[in-house]
Amino acid sequence: MNIWRTWLLMGVLSALLVVFGHLLGGQSGALFALLLSAAMNLAGYWFSDRLVLSMSGAVPVSETEAPELYEITRRLCQRAGLPMPRLYVIPAAQPNAFATGRNPQNAAVAVTAGLLEMMDRSELEGVIAHELAHIKNRDILVASVAAALAGAITMLADMAQWALIFGGGRHQDEEEGGAGSLLGSLVMVFLAPLAATLIQLAISRSREYLADATAARIVGHPHGLIRALEKLAYATQAVPMRVNPAVSHMYIAQPLSGEGLLHLFSTHPPISERIRRLRAMA
Repeated sequence: MNIWRTWLLMGVLSALLVVFGHLLGGQSGALFALLLSAAMNLAGYWFSDRLVLSMSGAVPVSETEAPELYEITRRLCQRAGLPMPRLYVIPAAQPNAFATGRNPQNAAVAVTAGLLEMMDRSELEGVIAHELAHIKNRDILVASVAAALAGAITMLADMAQWALIFGGGRHQDEEEGGAGSLLGSLVMVFLAPLAATLIQLAISRSREYLADATAARIVGHPHGLIRALEKLAYATQAVPMRVNPAVSHMYIAQPLSGEGLLHLFSTHPPISERIRRLRAMA
């Protein structure tokens, strides 16, 4: 199921890129967007972990530097039947974490410095189990590809801005006309942020619920994860964190505060509902 969902997501986002490219530059723009989407799909598949870790400012951490993190992760991997992932730390005060990688053999888990400071052992165990659950459920690739293609759409939006500044949106495909091209450029400039949000929403919220439930089964109880989510609900709002919007959907808790209408387009289900479901399991 996850494999088909991955390819469906890649196909939908690729088609969206081609449509935007056609609006921006006619047939030549559509061809460019098609080639760009193919390149981004390949990059998303093979290099998604490196791209996301780099965009997040994560740095590798050794067992000497974080012995408890390694011990917890190694023990949970044995319980989950997973290979040991690479471990990273993000130098940020906000407590948060994410997992990335195209498969369990190439997975990585990144936690913020704030998470290591704020969570006790049981809570850290719940968070790590949640990230390992994403790896076990094989939905990390979906999120990674979405992040890569969201970056491609943002790139086209930047190109549209330059087209408006220097060319008024005109291109050599005369049957489209300058007005149509200008309209396409305007669409790209003003709707690209909304499109990026919708891309993130294409990753089902249910994967977070599933990861929570899987994490509780890996650990043997949901209590640590419940307490961790309670802390995250407050801390992610109180402690700011600079995050690339293209990868914000990969974190265990939404690192970007949603205000007004944007809150309706959150890529994460409400933490209160996640806690309610975990308590029902308990």
